[in-house]
Amino acid sequence: MAISRGLTRTVLWIFLLATAGLMLFPIVVAILGSFKTNLEVTTGATLLPEVWQFGNYAHAWKQANFARFTWNSIYVSVFTTVGTLLITAMAAYAVDRVNFRGKRIYIVLQSFTLFISIGAVVLRPQFDLMVQLGLQKTLWGVIIILISAHAQIFFMMIGFFKGIPRELDEAALIDGCNFYSIFWRIILPLLRPALAVTALFTFRGAWNEYILPLVFSMTNPDLQTLPVGLANLRYGFGAASENQYMLAGACISILPLLVVYVFANRSFMQVNVGAVKG
Repeated sequence: MAISRGLTRTVLWIFLLATAGLMLFPIVVAILGSFKTNLEVTTGATLLPEVWQFGNYAHAWKQANFARFTWNSIYVSVFTTVGTLLITAMAAYAVDRVNFRGKRIYIVLQSFTLFISIGAVVLRPQFDLMVQLGLQKTLWGVIIILISAHAQIFFMMIGFFKGIPRELDEAALIDGCNFYSIFWRIILPLLRPALAVTALFTFRGAWNEYILPLVFSMTNPDLQTLPVGLANLRYGFGAASENQYMLAGACISILPLLVVYVFANRSFMQVNVGAVKG
């Protein structure tokens, strides 16, 4: 029996280490490639660079105007995250706690949007709508469109709301709270771990968005975000491919996501532990 358990644990560890290695290998290749010359990246003859090109990062930062594009990405990601969390939290609270006419239809419509891409399928009507609103030359057009694609976060919020007992609402009503104060004073503080987790997913999606910022910044390059700026790094003087600079820029762009993950990691673990206990 003990031998069987030991063998099972060994196989499990081998599987987990192999999976982790496969997931981390592309990241390691990208980091090492950012220190190579373009010829070494193109040929891929060696994993380690022959001469470490630390200047690739300085060149990528300067050429891609990282200071401006980083601010644009932070601006879009932060406001998209705040707006998405606020709207989805209020919507999920109403759907979970109130029985109103058209509730099932609303949930079905939300589920339908999970299968509608916010890319090429609806890009033209979305852009035309922003033109009608006069937001086609600002980042707020991108932010509003990204906030509207909140169905996945909405259903995640409903799952978290179902874990909060309704007895808390009844006790708060007895103490004199109304429907809105219960949400802001009782429910929302209890949702902090869930908000941190959903904020991580929302921030990551907004940070990595490429199509929308590309379309809205075609006539105004100052509105470009990091993913758009990174794509422009691939081609240098004379349209020659310079993959090493793009890899260096990609490694720089990962840092803000790592910072957000570090701050949200504790809440992410709290949610996982709570789910296991439940």
